[in-house]
Formats: sequence, structure tokens, C-alpha cells
Amino acid sequence: MTRNLASWDRIARLVIGALLILLAITGTVGVWGYLGVILVGTAFVNFCPLYRILGISTHKSE
Repeated sequence: MTRNLASWDRIARLVIGALLILLAITGTVGVWGYLGVILVGTAFVNFCPLYRILGISTHKSE
């Protein structure tokens, strides 16, 4: 897996994912909020499969 996430993208995914999970736990947004787990997971592995399919990369090549 080649990195395709920039630092700002990883931070955004962590924040939004954690917020969605928190809202799902409190019952504010319902079960779909647990999709935040996907955002947090992709942030930790520095790779987004959907980005790869679409040919997108926010990571700058060296």
C-alpha cells in the first residue's frame, strides 16, 4: 500500500471520524455514525482505498 494521504488529510479524517463515533455512541446521529471507524482506520494506515480507485492522492511525492 502506497501512502496517498497528506498530513492535513489524516488529521481531518481523525477529527471527523472521532466526532462521528462520539455522536453515534451518544445516539445523536444514529448507527451510520459508526462509519467514522473507517475514517479513523484510513488515517492510521495512511491509505484510502477509494482514493486509489479514483486516482486521487493528497500525499506529496518526494
